[in-house]
Amino acid sequence: MDRPVRGRRGRKKVCAFCVDKVENIDYKDIAKLRRYMSERAKIVPRRVTGTCARHQRQLTVAVKRARHLAMLPYISD
Repeated sequence: MDRPVRGRRGRKKVCAFCVDKVENIDYKDIAKLRRYMSERAKIVPRRVTGTCARHQRQLTVAVKRARHLAMLPYISD
């Protein structure tokens, strides 16, 4: 019996920050940070957004900083 092969469909996602040649992600850019958060205010993982590991780490730190300064919510209602 042959089982169907599971694999990736379509194109590989590219990091939007690498395309724009962003060196550091700014925690004050709330509009950009909100794109990488779910409706429940959780940080969306790399496999969904397509960001590279380096920028995902910077993104996580930026979101946490913005949350600490009350620019972003920890949870949504």
